[in-house]
Amino acid sequence: MPDNTIGTCIGFDFGTRRIGIAIGEYRLQKATPLGVVTNHNGTPDWPSIDKYMEQWQPSDIVVGWPLTEDLQEQTITHHVKGFIKRLVKRYDLPVHKADERFSSMAAQDEIKKMRSSGQRKRKTTHSDVDTLAAALILESWFAMGPE
Repeated sequence: MPDNTIGTCIGFDFGTRRIGIAIGEYRLQKATPLGVVTNHNGTPDWPSIDKYMEQWQPSDIVVGWPLTEDLQEQTITHHVKGFIKRLVKRYDLPVHKADERFSSMAAQDEIKKMRSSGQRKRKTTHSDVDTLAAALILESWFAMGPE
């Protein structure tokens, strides 16, 4: 049963160079890739993130939580913790962690399927994978339901 307090959610796939961003509606359980912002030496492009936040006015933020196959934290998990702290401080919204294991591989597989079916004609970039991974992370969080 959907939680009526959760509306539009913004999802992030944190990377050391790029952060994929997606938007989705909790009640529809669907997410759409939005774009990518740079992450330069651990400093995200906050002005660009601010623009997405202002445009979409999300009720909640979902961030991919990097774990190994055996559910251990990865090296990048420390950076994601810092990113989450800054999101909470900057936007004062609920921030949820979503298991992101295999999201990039799933995004690459999805793009391959789109190319082979003719839905996608142009060359795939790292940014395409990052933003689709953000959408998949958001949809997986929708499927699991709020904590």
